Amino acid sequence: MSATAPAGLGEPGQDRILVVGPSWVGDMVMAQSLFKTLRRQRPESVIDVLAPPWSRPLLSRMPEVAAAIDLPVDHGRLGLGIRRRVARGLSDCGYVQAIVLPNSLKSALVPFWARVPRRTGWLGEMRFGLLNDLRRLPPGDALPMTVQRFVALAAPAAHGQPPEIEPPRLRVAAAAAERARAALGIAPPQGPVLALCPGAEFGSAKRWPAAAYGTLARRRLEAGWAVWLFGADNDRASCAAVQHAAGGGCLDLCARTSLEQAVDLLSEVDAVVTNDSGLMHVAAALERPLVAVFGSSDPQATPPLSARASVLSLNLECSPCLRRSCPKKHTQCLNDLSPERVDARLTQHLRGEPLNGKE
Repeated sequence: MSATAPAGLGEPGQDRILVVGPSWVGDMVMAQSLFKTLRRQRPESVIDVLAPPWSRPLLSRMPEVAAAIDLPVDHGRLGLGIRRRVARGLSDCGYVQAIVLPNSLKSALVPFWARVPRRTGWLGEMRFGLLNDLRRLPPGDALPMTVQRFVALAAPAAHGQPPEIEPPRLRVAAAAAERARAALGIAPPQGPVLALCPGAEFGSAKRWPAAAYGTLARRRLEAGWAVWLFGADNDRASCAAVQHAAGGGCLDLCARTSLEQAVDLLSEVDAVVTNDSGLMHVAAALERPLVAVFGSSDPQATPPLSARASVLSLNLECSPCLRRSCPKKHTQCLNDLSPERVDARLTQHLRGEPLNGKE
């Protein structure tokens, strides 16, 4: 929708909740755990999500979400005029509560200007007044996971216990992948398909080397698999390097798919190997057998939320450093993780062998 309220909002007697969604693909996927919790706790609730327009393909695959409301402000921009217009369109919609997931001050403006009576969120950027159900993170490391912090906002402020997490599960129609393949001119797979997602927008310290991805791709190609490469426009160089290292033979879909098509195509692949990225969370929410390679980022904070996914990390003394590029200039946390080790873990998944979820 645009900056006006969607049709059907604000019927009397409804427990209508406005969630201000995150600005990153992975975080938006994890937000579904909050939506699931709200619907379990408040079965009559109606959940609308205010979020960037790009997020619609994700939200439309979450049955808990009644309406996606576009906030057409680029990430990092203040956009006060747009936020005010959106707030005016929502002010008469009868929301009883707003839950603000981002920690920025600007993300709390629309619920405040829309006069939502209860406005819930973490303290973040000192949002006194904008939020009137203000939460402070508990001392220590009681909520280490991003998804825990999202879901905790469904509970009363004094609850205090780490919340139970219902993993995200994106719902994809059976014919959706077929439509995506037809639109992109992709023939139906004749054998198993491995999806590789070698990009990571945050920086190079989250990217397993293209040469390693290429070696893994070549091994699977030689075993009769198809290998599909996924990524956004910024990942073109990474995917091209993987294709070169594999000796050709991969189907490079980088920057060719919309987010909607990427989700639908990932729903039918047989396995996924990825960095810690938005597509990692998408693949986990589609319950694909998944190996996630972690370098500088923290697998305790943003792991893939699926029993069919596991994390590979070397757990070096210097990691996780949470830096965009390696401060020691060696990136051993990723460079020393061999393709053979990743391939062995992938084989474990495909055989259904028990995994401990993390290594």
